[in-house]
Amino acid sequence: MKTPSTYYSPLAIGAPAPYRDRPVSLERMIHFVPPHIEKMRAKVPDLIRKVDVVLGNLEDAIPADAKTDARAGFIQMAKENDFGSTGLWTRVNCLNSPWFLDDLLEIVPAVGDKLDVIMLPKVEGAWDIHYLDQLLAQLEARAGLTRPIMIHAILETAEGVKNVEQIAAASPRMHGMSLGPADLAASRGMKTTRVGGGHPDYAVLSDAGISSERTAFQQDLWHYTIGKMVDACLSYGIKPFYGPFGDFSDPLACESQFRNAFLMGCLGAWSLHPTQIDIAKKVYSPDPGEVAFAKKILDAMPDGTGAVMIDGKMQDDATWKQAKVIFDLAKLVATKDSELAEVYGL
Repeated sequence: MKTPSTYYSPLAIGAPAPYRDRPVSLERMIHFVPPHIEKMRAKVPDLIRKVDVVLGNLEDAIPADAKTDARAGFIQMAKENDFGSTGLWTRVNCLNSPWFLDDLLEIVPAVGDKLDVIMLPKVEGAWDIHYLDQLLAQLEARAGLTRPIMIHAILETAEGVKNVEQIAAASPRMHGMSLGPADLAASRGMKTTRVGGGHPDYAVLSDAGISSERTAFQQDLWHYTIGKMVDACLSYGIKPFYGPFGDFSDPLACESQFRNAFLMGCLGAWSLHPTQIDIAKKVYSPDPGEVAFAKKILDAMPDGTGAVMIDGKMQDDATWKQAKVIFDLAKLVATKDSELAEVYGL
């Protein structure tokens, strides 16, 4: 890890200085686009108005013989569109693939001035972030970029989860992390072929003897990992995200998984199908009733100290902090979503 005196120093002569205060942006859904498909690129202008982040996917789900076309397609869609307040990200190929280096060498000089975040798959430790950090600084300097490109790590190996705190602290470029449940399940030897969500066999039974029929209560396979990721991210001031939910035919289960992650501290999730955009928008925008109650607390305790009774419930400095989390998120949502801004009264 870099020493405090050099932590915010550029890693290449002429590279932009790292952010000291990370940009504040709304990222309820990171919408994946396969950029090698022309008809999908044609939908990007409409997507920009609907989603918080458009991500050009170059890694998993892109056939090996389409990797070059996907890279070229991403560069084309980045150049042809004005993204405004909508984030532009790409998920590059993993570090040990034959495509990673060309992904960086071609994309950064071509569209680096528009690119907000590079999502790096299968991050195993801080060393992976250090490598990309240095390479990005060199490419930014050569391309004359004026702002740094940030890094978003995907936790999808057992070693990555083990090293999650070191990954979070690895660089001031760190934007956040996403849970990658499918690859993580394989890395851990988990016996499931599902992409996110629960499993009916991962359950506890009600006690014997209470009734003739014992009830099974399904548990959350990802609870431990999400909690560990959230703690690491928030400790270092970066953002935690849930990743993909693969069963497009089960929107209720998708919403349940997204909501579990939201309640635990995640700020958004991936949307792999258009139907998941509205699910993520619904889940990762705070409930209007919660926002109204949070405002009551903040209004009653302007300086965040003391204790008051509101609607029969005691509120103190701890609940003031909880209320501020919800109300600050509502204000951020209101900057992009005029309908919710009106509902929130903001």
